[in-house]
Amino acid sequence: MLPNLEKPVDLIVCENLVKIYTIGTMEILALQGLDFRVAAGEMVGIIGKSGSGKSTLLNILGANDIPTAGTARVAEYNLLALPAKQAARYRRKVVGFVWQQTGRNLLPYLTALQNVEQPLYYAGTQGKAATKRATDLLEMVGLSGRIRHKPAGLSGGEQQRVAVAVALANNPRLLLADEPTGELDSATAQEILGVLRMVREQLGVTVVVVTHDPTVADVADRTVAIRDGRTSAERVRVVQTSLEAGAGQATHLDYVVVDRAGRLQIPKEYLLRLSIEDRAVIGIEEGRIFIGPVPNRRA
Repeated sequence: MLPNLEKPVDLIVCENLVKIYTIGTMEILALQGLDFRVAAGEMVGIIGKSGSGKSTLLNILGANDIPTAGTARVAEYNLLALPAKQAARYRRKVVGFVWQQTGRNLLPYLTALQNVEQPLYYAGTQGKAATKRATDLLEMVGLSGRIRHKPAGLSGGEQQRVAVAVALANNPRLLLADEPTGELDSATAQEILGVLRMVREQLGVTVVVVTHDPTVADVADRTVAIRDGRTSAERVRVVQTSLEAGAGQATHLDYVVVDRAGRLQIPKEYLLRLSIEDRAVIGIEEGRIFIGPVPNRRA
């Protein structure tokens, strides 16, 4: 049998994406021509400093915000021209959300089981079918013994596990997580990232995680860095299998992102090291592009 060499289908396509916020007489450019693609079934981490545009991108992908210009598509949905009724259906059927604040994920007066059942009820699944689906999801995320507990009786990590189950209740194609480990200690944070990886593998759901935590690269297929409203770099997780041991060992390949206009973002530490400011010398040498400081430049 011939191997399948078809290119993976992109679930998310963003091209030259622009988002401008107007506050009084001020305009804030949150996204500046961002390009971003995610294949169906892929797990991608988005990292960047506060104000880089990563949460803006997540809100656009969740149809909680409307782009100013460019292309933003998830599956067959054009997020720049989504009528209110269709946007509500998209949020209910296509995408699931996990937020940093547990109060935004869970209703405090309901048990874990009841929290997961709620979105099923709204979608028309009732009775034993809803209970079975909710129970199965809670078992999947490792909470089979805690389904009767309310959020106050659960640890922070357990609450986020319930939140993942809630987000998956209606079998979404895309799971968006906004700083899901921001209020957790490092060990618990790794567990939650592992849960996201596990549901991606078992259910085939596409997962996009926005985080400050660079260790997301340990579980994500790809980690994208955003700086000043554009994608600047990527880290790709590659699993190499040893013929002797048979076990897979993950390594990472680092790339700088080149957009359709040929622009790239050079890491600031490189620019400082070479004293490059507003101009640089560029050329081709031995099959590579080199960039260097302007020689003999006057101060």
